[in-house]
Amino acid sequence: MSSPASILPLTAEHLVFEAGGTRLLDDVGFTLQAGRRTVVLGPNGAGKSLLLRLCHGLLQPTSGGIRWARDGRRNARRQAMVFQRPVMLRRSAIANITHALAAHGVARAERTARADAALALAGLSSLARRPARLLSGGQQQRLALARAWATEPEILFLDEPCASLDPAATRSVEALVEGFHTAGTKIVMATHDLMQARRIADDILFIHKGRLLEAGDTEAFFAAPQTAEARAFVAGKLLW
Repeated sequence: MSSPASILPLTAEHLVFEAGGTRLLDDVGFTLQAGRRTVVLGPNGAGKSLLLRLCHGLLQPTSGGIRWARDGRRNARRQAMVFQRPVMLRRSAIANITHALAAHGVARAERTARADAALALAGLSSLARRPARLLSGGQQQRLALARAWATEPEILFLDEPCASLDPAATRSVEALVEGFHTAGTKIVMATHDLMQARRIADDILFIHKGRLLEAGDTEAFFAAPQTAEARAFVAGKLLW
């Protein structure tokens, strides 16, 4: 059986999002191609998480839109999102994964094997039967990544997945993300961490106060940011 046609690229066109009379995203536009790792970079409150939620379809824009290369109901099953504070069901670690697989329409006979493989990838096999909510923060984040990986997404949105983790847990999460990228999953990750962006990104989308100020190659962005806001941020200055 041939592979389904790609849903990428994803194009954001004139995205605007308002809440309570406040414009939180203002005329944001870009295109996400397959292959390259994209980091949405900016200070806290810039609109990074909001932008990922719009791309993933969890929110609808006030105006503008998100356009995939192919439209259809199956698009939702070919993408996944992992949050800064992962949502854990009141189930075991492995049941969190098999439940996600069931929701994606995976046949019952395949679920356990795929869940076992995902746990092994994340180094969590020994914790398969432990209640997910009793895992450490780093283990929960790896479980959330394993759960997403098991559904075989074409694109994976990551919303500050390491923001509350210690360096060892951060390294484990980044290693998993690199493995997903190597396997062909498109990575789109939000972070305010400059060093993490340098380690992970091929491309940068720099956002400040709901506006996309710069978009392009990571090396070029850090070598010569084009806007005063980006230069200040790269220099470690506080933006507000």
